[in-house]
Amino acid sequence: MSGPTRGSSRLTSGRPKTVRDEALAAPAVTTCQDCAAQPTVGHDERWQQAARYARWLAWASLSWMTAEGVAGLVAGVVAGSVALVGWSLGSAIEALASVIVIWRFTGSRTVSETAERRAQRAVAVSFWLLAPYIVVQAIHDLSGHHPAATSALGIVITAASVVVMPVLGTAKRRLGQRLGSGATAGEGTQNLMCAAQAAAVLVSLVVVAAWPGGWPVDPLVALGIAAWSVWEGIQSWRGAGCC
Repeated sequence: MSGPTRGSSRLTSGRPKTVRDEALAAPAVTTCQDCAAQPTVGHDERWQQAARYARWLAWASLSWMTAEGVAGLVAGVVAGSVALVGWSLGSAIEALASVIVIWRFTGSRTVSETAERRAQRAVAVSFWLLAPYIVVQAIHDLSGHHPAATSALGIVITAASVVVMPVLGTAKRRLGQRLGSGATAGEGTQNLMCAAQAAAVLVSLVVVAAWPGGWPVDPLVALGIAAWSVWEGIQSWRGAGCC
C-alpha cells in the first residue's frame, strides 16, 4: 500500500498542478447562499421549548404594547404632549416586532432567512414613517409655544414601562442568543430602547407637572425619539443583509 502512495506523490510533485488538483486541495468556502440555507441551530427538544418560549414572550409583549400604546396615546392627546404621543406610536412599532417574531417561529418560517430579511426591512420602513410626524409636531409646539399639560395617566404608564420593558428585553436578548435568532434579539433591543424612551418621557412629564415653565423639554424629548427612530430604521435596514 505504501509503494503506490509514494509513487503517486512523486508523480504529482513532478508535474505542474492542474485546476483539478487545486480544487481538491482548497478548503471549502461557505457562500452567502450556503449560510442562508443552513439552519443556525439544531431542532432538538430544548430548542423547540426555547422557540415556544419566544412565541409566548412575543404574545405577552404584544398584549402589553397594545394596552400601553392606547393608554399612552389617549393621555398624550389629552395633555397635548407630543413626546408622550410619539412614544405611544412607537409602541406600535414594537408590537410589529412582536408580530414578526410570532410569524417567524411558526411553521416552516422558523429558520427562513428570507422571511427575516423581509421583516427587518418592513420594520425599517415603519421607523421612517413614524419620525416625520413627531418632528413636525414637535417643531410646531416649540414655535407656537404650546405647553403640554400635566398627565397623571401618562406618568403612570411610562413608569410602568420603565419597570416592565427591561425585564422583557433582557429575557428576549438572552433567548435570541440561545436560538440563534436575530429577530428575537432585535425585539429585545427594541424593548430596552422603549424603556429608555419611557424614562425620558417620564422625566419630561414630571418636569411639566412640577414646573410648567419647563414645557420645552417635552418637544425636545420628542425630537430625540424621532432621531432614534431614524437611526433604528437604518440599523434595521442594514441588518437585512445576508449572513
